[in-house]
Amino acid sequence: MLIKKVTWLELFYDLLFVAAVSKATHVLLHVEHNSIYWEHLEKFILIFVPIWWAWVGQTVYNNRFGKDSITHRIFMILQLFFVLIMTASLNIDFDAYYVSFFVGYIGLRGLTAVQYLLSAPKEKAHKQETARFFGTYFWIGIIISSFSLFFDSWVRYLILYAGIAVDILVPLIGRKKLVITPIHTEHLLERFAQFTLILLGESVISMLSVLQSDHFTVSSVVFAALAFVLVIAIWWQYFENMEKHVDKSKQTAGQTIMYGHLFIYFSLSMLAASIQLLFLGQVAYIFVLCFTFASVLIYFLSVLLVFHQYRLSHLKPSLRVILFLTGVLCVLFIFNVFIVVPSHLIVGEIMLFFILFAKMTVHDIKG
Repeated sequence: MLIKKVTWLELFYDLLFVAAVSKATHVLLHVEHNSIYWEHLEKFILIFVPIWWAWVGQTVYNNRFGKDSITHRIFMILQLFFVLIMTASLNIDFDAYYVSFFVGYIGLRGLTAVQYLLSAPKEKAHKQETARFFGTYFWIGIIISSFSLFFDSWVRYLILYAGIAVDILVPLIGRKKLVITPIHTEHLLERFAQFTLILLGESVISMLSVLQSDHFTVSSVVFAALAFVLVIAIWWQYFENMEKHVDKSKQTAGQTIMYGHLFIYFSLSMLAASIQLLFLGQVAYIFVLCFTFASVLIYFLSVLLVFHQYRLSHLKPSLRVILFLTGVLCVLFIFNVFIVVPSHLIVGEIMLFFILFAKMTVHDIKG
């Protein structure tokens, strides 16, 4: 398979999603009565999923069919405009901005579907069939979501996300067609890794917020230093594995990468919010403890899942290593439940876990 390179326009495309991710993460910082209401957690998910899927949809199209032509650039630039509309509409008061959010999201998905239809006549055999499949069936979800404009209240969201759910299921339904039209694995892994950097950037923003909120006291500097090492450990574990331990020549439908990274991105946003919530101390101890450790557990399991399929067989961590790391995380959580510890110590524990996670997967300790 020919090597496919990431284009500068793709990187610029990612840049506009930075603001969207930042707004989604900010929803998790709305604290009321010492906790984050389920309503805000729900809104975070409802906002985050369309952002992820809009980005994934265009990224996978670029991976299989994208060419750095004038026509392709025009479509990408048009999409950037709809990204701006969607991002500007992201707000905790979702109802007031629903129509503009809908226009942004549907504009993105509609343009991607049109690109598939335009690509189909130019391709041959299996690639033509795949382009036609996506170009046809993605419209089902778009049309279902469009009916949401005729309703108010919770019904509109039910219809909108029913359409998004159908949209997300289309690649799974058409898996047999996609297996015979494999992705460019190296390019797709690189694209998802670049979006992972965006999410890690949210943790950096959280560290800046910590330092700026307390005027560089010893406490804030120590907390930020611990969080900094934590982020470095996450970066080290993820990107060292991505760069050196995966089989980039493997040909698959790419669905483990696509869907697995949703949970990686969820957890990184939650972790970025946890850093601020722990330092500010405005959330009940048990709640922030559960929230923080849940984000770590989701990240840990989803990263193992994504890399398992693509990791070189002789570099896969043993079951003993996985169970050991899971046990460490559980022991730390139980310890903190029964013994109330300062937020600095919680961040320190999470930092040590990620250092251990990196060491035992990057340096190939089999156990």
